[in-house]
Amino acid sequence: MFLPFKTVNYFEHHFHNVFMLALIIALASLVLFVVAYHTYGRWLARRIFKLSSVAIVPSEALRDDVDYVPTAREVVFGHHFTSIAGTGPIVGPALAIMWGWVPALLWVLFGAIFIGAMHDMATLVVSLRNRGMTIGEIAGRVLNPRVRMLFLVLLLFALWVVLAIFGWVIASVFTQFPESILPVFLQIPIAVGIGMKIHRRGGKLFVPSILALGLMFSTVWLGAGCPGVAWAGGALGEMIRGINDSLAAWPVWVWVGVLLLYCYAASVLPVWMLLQPRDYINSLQLIVSLGLVFVGLFITAVAGFPFAPGHPSMALEISAPALNAAPLNAPPIFPFLFVTVACGAISGFHCLVSSGTSSKQLRKETDALFVGYGSMLLEGFLAVLVILSVAAGIGLGWPERFPDIRGAELWGRLYADWKEITGGKAIGAFVVGASNFLQTLGIESTMGRALMGVLVASFAGTTLDTATRLQRYVVQELAGALLGRRENLADRSTDSCGGSNEQRRVNWNPVRSLTKIHGATLFAVGSAFLLAIFPAPGKPWSWETIGTGGLILWPLFGATNQLLGGLALLVVCFWLLRRGLPVWFAMLPMLFMLAMPTWALATDITRWMAGGSSLLVCVGFLMLALTVWMCVEAVLLWRRAHALQIEPEESHGGNDSR
Repeated sequence: MFLPFKTVNYFEHHFHNVFMLALIIALASLVLFVVAYHTYGRWLARRIFKLSSVAIVPSEALRDDVDYVPTAREVVFGHHFTSIAGTGPIVGPALAIMWGWVPALLWVLFGAIFIGAMHDMATLVVSLRNRGMTIGEIAGRVLNPRVRMLFLVLLLFALWVVLAIFGWVIASVFTQFPESILPVFLQIPIAVGIGMKIHRRGGKLFVPSILALGLMFSTVWLGAGCPGVAWAGGALGEMIRGINDSLAAWPVWVWVGVLLLYCYAASVLPVWMLLQPRDYINSLQLIVSLGLVFVGLFITAVAGFPFAPGHPSMALEISAPALNAAPLNAPPIFPFLFVTVACGAISGFHCLVSSGTSSKQLRKETDALFVGYGSMLLEGFLAVLVILSVAAGIGLGWPERFPDIRGAELWGRLYADWKEITGGKAIGAFVVGASNFLQTLGIESTMGRALMGVLVASFAGTTLDTATRLQRYVVQELAGALLGRRENLADRSTDSCGGSNEQRRVNWNPVRSLTKIHGATLFAVGSAFLLAIFPAPGKPWSWETIGTGGLILWPLFGATNQLLGGLALLVVCFWLLRRGLPVWFAMLPMLFMLAMPTWALATDITRWMAGGSSLLVCVGFLMLALTVWMCVEAVLLWRRAHALQIEPEESHGGNDSR
């Protein structure tokens, strides 16, 4: 039922069917993000964080050529952008549009500028000033050790669910769009080759970048069955399509296992060999693909959509409602809009990338503006294009599923029920809507969907391998904290006669293996696979259903992820407070991002209790308890933090010990 407010009716009456509206939104959003970067972003960099190009950064001070590697800002930008922009900025807006495209768009625009980009940049800078530590470690330094342990447990849970679910997400993309399988895996040897060349020989990035782009788009054409070329599209095309269909038929659990094995390698290999170059070349491909979508939208808005030969072009119209009060089976817009649209506006996962990997690669502090603030704004623009693709692009037609309907009728059929559009169907809506824009550029429909399918699968894949490395860091930090505490207790409990025996018992502690790279990575991928191997809730055990176990705890992730963002801003506030710096610009978003996810999680727990979902209720209560505990610790420490202020210049050089 649509809201009967006169303002909404007026808005829809005058703008709903104006075919240039989608183009105006895209252009205005782009301009707004550029202005925000050069105003608010630069204010943060220069006046608040006082970034210095001569400060010693962790990648130089702790260089090991495995995790700490000084890297050109363009490469770090590519790694950071593809890591933070998983399927979140696609699925979230594609779902949230059920409440109307206006609230989804406003949250993306203002959330990305004033909350998300600030959050990403702030956590990146704080990590730079603390020897590249993760946000969990920093929480223990600026608050207290108890908060550190609580934060690390929350991070462990969030990343555990990400690792378990993203294998299923990628498998779903492969099933819907088999032509994306070969390109995604052929990117790996291309990335390794580019990474080794750049790391060992150095030089300019232009030629390797152009070479990588050409190779990757060639693999997309190959994966699509070589469309447009008669000699290649015959027997070769049929053979490739047969391979695609065979791979797409693999059970989900097999894909989860294959992807986690790849993630194991990406986590333990030096960052320059696979993770960093793959993210970089993926970013080039993805940015070019987004540019093509934008140009296609422009041409469609101006010239119309070539629906069929001999028929007049179809005008581009926004088919989605501007505002919808109560979609069928959907939760209330407040607070769930701010949990559903996460990565496009703000996501707690981003603080892990900022403080876990990107801070260990920046070559100088001043790159934090481009990498931290700029990447989030680009992700916000991706979310805007997603909104326009599912609000207007999908209305141009989806002949495979809805051969005879278009426009608002098609949108209404597709988005009739919240339960029916969740998950893979929302991704499909974006892929088809965006590929419709590409058709106006003369890109054949199969090739267009291959491009968009590769875009989605690549975003998910780069998030998955980065999350594995981040989980390895968290496991190592947790194991180190537990081991240090036990050894300290052992040291205090022994005397000169019994010390050697006690020390031997401590040395045999199995937790010690989790402080090592391979032990921590094995724990990360092994525990994720154990969760994933279960069938989804309500499904029987079978070869077809196992591998979807991440869906068991997935309903918790949205609120938990956003709570993580609020808690990361809490750490940033304490860091600023102890340096006598302004806090208000981070405190207001922090309070908002603690309130909305807590409200959403409490609402979900009530619903799960009524539905008898005891596991979700128990874990949900645990997450709430951890959050409340950390907030109470923060309130008790707030006044004390004023008394522990240190001078701003003491934090430079990556050696902040306070």
